[in-house]
Amino acid sequence: MNILMICTEKLPVPNIRGGAIQTYIGGIVGLLSRNHTITIFGRSDPELPNEETVNGVRFVRFESHGMLDIYMQNVISYLASSSEQYEVIHIFNRPKMVLPVDSVRPDARIVLSMHNDMFNTLKISKQEGNAVIERVEKIVTISNYIGAAICRDYPQAEEKIRTVYSGVDLSKFAPWKDSASAQKDRNAIRTEHNLGNKKIILFVGRLSRNKGPHVLVRAMSQLKHSDAVLVIVGAAWYSDDRVSDYIAYLRALAEKSPIPVLTTGYVQASEVHKWFCAADVFVCTSIWEEPLARVHYEAMAAGLPLITTARGGNPEIIRNNNGVIIQNPEDPGEYSSILNSMLSGISNARQMGLNGRKLVEDNFTWNHVAGQVLEVWG
Repeated sequence: MNILMICTEKLPVPNIRGGAIQTYIGGIVGLLSRNHTITIFGRSDPELPNEETVNGVRFVRFESHGMLDIYMQNVISYLASSSEQYEVIHIFNRPKMVLPVDSVRPDARIVLSMHNDMFNTLKISKQEGNAVIERVEKIVTISNYIGAAICRDYPQAEEKIRTVYSGVDLSKFAPWKDSASAQKDRNAIRTEHNLGNKKIILFVGRLSRNKGPHVLVRAMSQLKHSDAVLVIVGAAWYSDDRVSDYIAYLRALAEKSPIPVLTTGYVQASEVHKWFCAADVFVCTSIWEEPLARVHYEAMAAGLPLITTARGGNPEIIRNNNGVIIQNPEDPGEYSSILNSMLSGISNARQMGLNGRKLVEDNFTWNHVAGQVLEVWG
């Protein structure tokens, strides 16, 4: 089939600036293109041509300035003037694009992938939401939580919803004891940052209050392991190393911490796996109702035990003794208690990490994701 995939307006594909949706598309497109002809629409970027074909996949990029209205207008104008016909148009995370796309491609089957709760009435009117639900053939969600959130407002969507969890590249993210390249990356990172044999507690994500890293910094005051270090990898936004008010606050907290806290700033998507290889424990501190952060898959693939929060879809990833769920993500004491236990029983923690690695191998590779997307397309 001739397939069109429409990414969002925020970040380009491939994921040279990061981004969970961009990583998802990049992870599966090579596998999907073995069976189908694939075109990907995405936002323009100074480092990428507006049109190119790479490994048989065609990319078309449009100006957006990060704004959906501008991006959508450019996409729809292009489709209106193009004679190319697509059997399936797969739209990512933008239900507001469905009806405009339908207006110029009424005969195409439309599939919608939801990575956030974009059917919230603050983001789309109930009338338009109902029309979108009726028009699309399938709604792919990255967690059961997102599917349930949609069904609360639109019960009729239930029969169209299918959860397809995200995935990870097992060749890049690997347990350091089982991979020569991972061990090399681990040693290099630790040497570069003078971390030696310290027990590394790792946070990776955007630095904002709803992501909660400040709670983890506060937890360091109750940590009983003087040989530990907290590493916070991330920035306020992808590819953006500006110091926001929140980051300034986070760094001020870090300076007072009795346990060393290293903030790396933005790390390129192509390099972030090295920090997972270097770490001993991974912590996701989401305070908000997180759809299901993809960093969980990367941490598990790297053989790290997980600590995550009872928020949104995050608990769905805790299975088979691969980690622990924080019930109150605003309580530093809950983090410190679990971290003290994990770091005191590091061999048990490492077994948790290996359980997570096995879980990824069995369920969350890009092969798994691509196979399920192919089933949706039919």
